[in-house]
Amino acid sequence: MSVDTVSLTGWGRTAPTTAVRFRPRTYEEAAAVVRGRGPRGALARGLGRAPGDAAQNAGGSVLDMTGLDRIRALDEVAGTVRCDAGVSLERLLRVLPPRGWFPPVVPGTGRITVGGAIGSDVHGLDHPAAGSLARHVVALELLTADGEVRTVPPGTALFDATAGGLGLTGVILSATLRLKRVATGLIAVSTERARDLDDLLARFTAGGDRLPYASAWVDLSARGRAAGRGVLTRGEHAPLSVLPAHARRTAARRQREPWAAALSALPGGLLGPAAAALVDEVRYRSAPRARSGELRTPAAFFHPLDATPATDRLHRLSALSTGRAGLVSYRFTVGYGQEEALGRVVRRIAARRCPALRAGLQRFGAASPGWLSFPAPGWALTVELPAALPGLGRFLDGLDAEVAAAGGRVCLAQDSRMRPETAAAMYPRLPEFRELRAELDPTGAFRSDLARRLGL
Repeated sequence: MSVDTVSLTGWGRTAPTTAVRFRPRTYEEAAAVVRGRGPRGALARGLGRAPGDAAQNAGGSVLDMTGLDRIRALDEVAGTVRCDAGVSLERLLRVLPPRGWFPPVVPGTGRITVGGAIGSDVHGLDHPAAGSLARHVVALELLTADGEVRTVPPGTALFDATAGGLGLTGVILSATLRLKRVATGLIAVSTERARDLDDLLARFTAGGDRLPYASAWVDLSARGRAAGRGVLTRGEHAPLSVLPAHARRTAARRQREPWAAALSALPGGLLGPAAAALVDEVRYRSAPRARSGELRTPAAFFHPLDATPATDRLHRLSALSTGRAGLVSYRFTVGYGQEEALGRVVRRIAARRCPALRAGLQRFGAASPGWLSFPAPGWALTVELPAALPGLGRFLDGLDAEVAAAGGRVCLAQDSRMRPETAAAMYPRLPEFRELRAELDPTGAFRSDLARRLGL
């Protein structure tokens, strides 16, 4: 097992802190780290895709779980896979579809481990039908504060605290996931443009769940009558019978969207409001008014930025536009019937002329059993902004108040700046979570920068 001292950040590259990093290769080595933890505790970390400080532990120990990466069993009768916590979803998307199976939930990046996905209780574009990942976990093995390994089934308090619990109940070592049977991994995609937010929401609901995967890009530069305009994308798994060989080859080619080309073509100047508005205009105008039948690979459909340099470009542009690198991811949800609150947030962002580097909207279905899980029935909007924008903290505090007043919540797994009293108001089961942690882990074996900041 290798050991080193490193400075760590989340994907947003804000607030770096230093920790001792351990790279266990066996469950026994992971248990030894937990038993030998220092006064600042320990925390599991995967591929570092949490945008904020959820996978950091200043002055303590961090277990890099990527060395535990075995796919241990694929049961094609039961339709389950058992794998180590360090296996990435990207790898499952390579291994499973050729055998007729698909991960039960696919979040916005494949570069996340199974353990991290459960700890964040991730959701996908088909949340109204599939729910979040916790609903598809058959069992998990959890290394607890006493150094013992427990098998944790769904329906127990420990499971509900762990799914979405951000690594604060223990170290997930392995999990068994229930899979989805598919004829092919290719996705048949339809795309349509919406002229404003009301039109976008209407198109979302008009489609129902006939096409299970659905999300929209929202133009947060548009103001006035066009505020909230966007591009709605929906998809479903294509049946093998409709895929001629040339179509399969076409879908497999990596394609670059015009808006991504415009983003990368910006000179070494600023991504200020004017340049951001230009990129948004190109993205909106280049999208088809209506198109169906396009075929995309899972990577191209679910994770377009994983396969391009655009993600790193976002970080470089955030530094150019503000003088300091870093992105703040702001993800919130408000319930159905609170569309006016969603519209107010969209208009406030547009009015402030924030250069939103990414903005995505989706629908949520039934809430997860996880006590700190994010999804709840309603609309969810995700925005990424340069961290050093003047007054950004105060501005987002104001959006927090708007969201809380509508009965909504901000995503803990993506947070990097929320106030503890806000988190407590948005997550009513937080007292139960604290109580279980105190009982299971009285000495505070598992800690994180996020937990200290929010009093989790």
